[in-house]
Formats: sequence, C-alpha cells, structure tokens
Amino acid sequence: MTHERSPVALVQVPEAITARQTRIFLGELERYLSAGRPRIVLDCSNLRQMDDAAIHLLLCCLEEAMKRNGDVKLAAIPNEVSASFGRSGLKGLFEVFDTTSRAADSFHYVPKSAPPQKDVPCSSHNNPSNGAYPLSTCTREGHSLPDSGRTT
Repeated sequence: MTHERSPVALVQVPEAITARQTRIFLGELERYLSAGRPRIVLDCSNLRQMDDAAIHLLLCCLEEAMKRNGDVKLAAIPNEVSASFGRSGLKGLFEVFDTTSRAADSFHYVPKSAPPQKDVPCSSHNNPSNGAYPLSTCTREGHSLPDSGRTT
C-alpha cells in the first residue's frame, strides 16, 4: 500500500500565548491540517514559558493532527523552557529535536530495525498476536481501531 505524503510544515510558535493568540494560531494552522496525514514541526525557539496556555496549544495541535492521521514534532525548545516542558508531562507525547531541520528530517526516517507492518483483517482484532492493526483495513470495513495508545 502506498501513502501520498504531505509536505512537512514548519510553524513558528508565538512567544506569548494567550487565549486569543491560541485561536489565531490554530486558525492559521488549519491550512496545514487540511492535507491528508499532516506532518507539522512546531518551532518553539521564541517560546518564553511553558504555562497552561502553551501546554493547551501544543495539545490542541497534536490532537488536530492525530485526527487526520498525522503528527506534530517540536523543535528548538529554549533551555529556560525545557525544564518546565519536562515537568509538564508532555515529553512522552511529542518527539523533541534540537533544530527544525532535524525535526523535519525525522518524518522521512524509517528505522532499519522497524518490523514490517502486516495488514490484519478486522475479524482478527480479538487476537492481539496477529500484529499491527492498520488504519486502512479497519476504516475501509467501517470498524474502529483498538485503543493501543500513542507510539512514536
């Protein structure tokens, strides 16, 4: 099965995040989300604090991308923000890179050790030993995916 890849979008996170700024930012982000399987790098180099508003913004971006079978990666988190990012609990949800170019390149990287994905008919969902549950198989047959959590 071949998937058409959308380009990697590089989006600058604002320095100060307010409720109004979040609405504006998500509105602008919508053009990148309209692509199938959006691939977004959020450049956090201007971010000055990881407060509740920033956490909410990052989670909204990730949620919207995941709804479309895409992903969001973070880049260039300033040192003064990095510690609070670690304490926020977001570290396990996002891949974080030192630079935007490394984050963008990571969308093209497939580990050599990654096992090949198998298409598993939806009728075998009750047997987890069968391997992966590809989205194409399940959505084509109108079934939902099992809740397996997020992997990177």
